Amino acid sequence: MTTTRSEIPFVPSKGDGDFVYDISGNKFIDFSSFISVYNFGINGNNEVRAAIKKQVDNLTHAAFTDYYAEEPVAFAENLITMFPKGFGKVFFSNSGTEANEAAIKYSKLFTKRQYSMAFYNSFHGRTYGSLSLTSSKLSQREHFGPFNSVIHVPYAYCYRCPFGKEYPSCAMACIDYIKKYPLSKEISPKEVAAIFIEPVQGEGGYIVPPKEFVKEIRKMATDSGMLLVSDEVQSGYMRTGKFLALDNFGVEADIYTMAKAIGAGLPMGATVTRTSLGDVPEGAHSNTFGGNLAAVAGGDALLKYVKKNRTSLENQAVEKGKVIMGRLNELKDRYEIIGDVRGIGLMIGVEFVKSKKTKEPAIKERDRIILEAFNNGLVMLPCGTSSIRIIPPITISKSSIANGLEIFEQAVKNAGMK
Repeated sequence: MTTTRSEIPFVPSKGDGDFVYDISGNKFIDFSSFISVYNFGINGNNEVRAAIKKQVDNLTHAAFTDYYAEEPVAFAENLITMFPKGFGKVFFSNSGTEANEAAIKYSKLFTKRQYSMAFYNSFHGRTYGSLSLTSSKLSQREHFGPFNSVIHVPYAYCYRCPFGKEYPSCAMACIDYIKKYPLSKEISPKEVAAIFIEPVQGEGGYIVPPKEFVKEIRKMATDSGMLLVSDEVQSGYMRTGKFLALDNFGVEADIYTMAKAIGAGLPMGATVTRTSLGDVPEGAHSNTFGGNLAAVAGGDALLKYVKKNRTSLENQAVEKGKVIMGRLNELKDRYEIIGDVRGIGLMIGVEFVKSKKTKEPAIKERDRIILEAFNNGLVMLPCGTSSIRIIPPITISKSSIANGLEIFEQAVKNAGMK
């Protein structure tokens, strides 16, 4: 049975802050946060680990969706304080795809509409409902259709604009297309329950849209009575310098989905909705392990750490992101193989091309860079067609950033020579 493993022969055994060690004792700087799960250092911190151990000694599973438990309720109340005013409903699950499955069902229930809208290059998960939203890679969808009632529309991928234009002179051609074609010739806006958006597309290539694009999507949803669902699974939880990545664009969603970092390394997802949307009828949606006590203990301890250090963590994400982006843009000017550098906070993507003029994706070169960097002590992950994501822990030290970027540059330099 195959899965989504990369080609690097990495078998981690333990981690501590900026670093992870493999089963042979080799030490690596982590620029992956294990897919943005360890946003505050590999294997959490002492308080988080202590909270998990204490809960495991008492009870790990309380069947929270059938019985009652204090810990998930307290965690939900704590979590809600990080959201805009008016949010007060939380459903716990085990992953990002489950969080999005719930959001699909809730949006249809609340609006009594049957369609959903998502974007090309999006990734919302691989279970059947969320996979109907996903359109990052053909391999993720091939042979699994037909899918649920989802229409896909262009995202503002300005480096590779599907209309051959440049921002801002494009006058938001992607928004114009959505209005003129899918929503006037294929599906009535009155039949669309929700628009699902990643504030920064993750698996699709770490694509950052202009603020204007996100504001227009919010306006489109509001004008047509659609709900806006913000998938914060990878981009949220302080990754961009804000708890909610959508806050960078000055708008609010109606439903937020979270996972990855929220569980402090244990499986957890959350779907958070506006109180005004109402309740989900009893039995309409549930699960077995949502609100698992060990995951809740870790998540609550981590959230308390985040709230206590929020200003510092926000500043660290922004300032360290500026340092990394600055260095990467210098490398972009120096090396033909780097076509684009983009990001917010410590969610940064580097796209590799064979030529800056043609923008032909440098897929094999990207893969060589990841492997060579790994062989020299740096762990990274790919995304998109030919991009690498730079997502170190927000708490990473300046020295680890500098050392990691040195390894990265050498790998880029060598890839360009082959």
